[in-house]
Amino acid sequence: MNKEKLTLKKENGWLKLNQEQINKLEQVAHEYIDFLNNCKTERECVQYWENVIENSGYKCICEMQNLKPGDKVYYINRNKNILMAVIGNEPLVNGINLIGSHIDSPRLDLKPNPLYEDNGFALLKTHYYGGIKKYQWVTIPLEIRGVIIKSNGEKVHVSVGNDPSDPIFTITDLLPHLARKQMEKKLSEGIEGEDLNLLIGNYPSDDTDKEKVKYNILKILNEKYGITEHDFLSSELELVPHFEARELGFDRSMIAGYGQDDRVCAFTSAKAMIDIEGVPNKTCVCMLMDKEEIGSMGNTGMESNVLDYMLVELAVKLNQYVPNILNKIYLNTKMLSADVDAAFDPTYPSVSDPKNSSFLGNGMCLLKYTGARGKSGSSEATAEYVAYVRNIFDKNEVAYQSGELGKVDEGGGGTIAYIIANKGADVIDCGVPVLSMHAPYEVTSKHDVYMAYKGYRAFYN
Repeated sequence: MNKEKLTLKKENGWLKLNQEQINKLEQVAHEYIDFLNNCKTERECVQYWENVIENSGYKCICEMQNLKPGDKVYYINRNKNILMAVIGNEPLVNGINLIGSHIDSPRLDLKPNPLYEDNGFALLKTHYYGGIKKYQWVTIPLEIRGVIIKSNGEKVHVSVGNDPSDPIFTITDLLPHLARKQMEKKLSEGIEGEDLNLLIGNYPSDDTDKEKVKYNILKILNEKYGITEHDFLSSELELVPHFEARELGFDRSMIAGYGQDDRVCAFTSAKAMIDIEGVPNKTCVCMLMDKEEIGSMGNTGMESNVLDYMLVELAVKLNQYVPNILNKIYLNTKMLSADVDAAFDPTYPSVSDPKNSSFLGNGMCLLKYTGARGKSGSSEATAEYVAYVRNIFDKNEVAYQSGELGKVDEGGGGTIAYIIANKGADVIDCGVPVLSMHAPYEVTSKHDVYMAYKGYRAFYN
């Protein structure tokens, strides 16, 4: 056996692509950039994919009385999850091919009573969502996106800052000349959570004697959206960076954009699902979930029973329902937990083990386990299942690598993998390496995005 086959060599995958593959790669990358620019909240992601799949022959499972192999169905949970399925030839008890990712990303949410005035400024109080470095969220342009539900049930969609004619918003910071005490603090304490207050106005109204600027903001909001201050209580308004996703680098080899953790895996797995050709052997399911960044709890997170509901509906409408059906399905299911990995950053090499790190441009990354330190909170794939996934990728010429989330004692992290593994399925984390993870502007490689799409498609088939 020659040396090339005998040793493991991590290498950039660009030079292994022919021109036809590069053309396909660029097509996928530009579709992905468009997706990032249009989908900065969970609800926007769900709406995007609902529009796409309905044009691709998918029907809501609630409209179907009976199902047969080849049928394509979907289910939307509270406008914040979407699950898609293509019915295969084999019965469900033989298991399904499942790919799961999440569409929530670190951000700032508005508090239930956010609006206040202070010394002639109108501001909104926020509560950060997920693991962020708070200093990264000050003095950058921000948009407000989400929904307000009035007490009568009327839904008001809000998106301010995305259109070139819109105003944008920001959170202020101290000037260096007055920041001596601030700069003596630890980095984690330089900006406190209660100081992440969004600046939204400075123009006073002459219709009131008190809180003139706040009152003027309320008049503007009432005229535009028909809401009152009380309506903030039943709203889901998110502050997201006003940064366009763009090609990065003179060579245009990378993509910079907000929310790539984990919308890069959501996009590639959903696109792969839509591009399934013919009738697969096993039923394929793609799920885009919420709340992963805060523990997957709640009725839109992976800890909910939404997947169980979908599988039971499939079994009933396929006339395959039997006692203990869910356990039988899960014990034979194979899943890719489609989530990102921390790519090796040459500026910060000390936190990584280069021999067990993923690198931009080397393909999608297999993480046999996640967790922290002594594999705490980890879901670990069996050797047999890792070999099964490797075989699929090898046969389909999918570039892949293996990695861990940093050095053993540096930290760690988790995904939704353990939740499905706990039900008895074979699961491995498999996603795209990312630089500056959880920052307002993250970086991926076009090559790895394409390989994720190619790998997920191979797994479904």
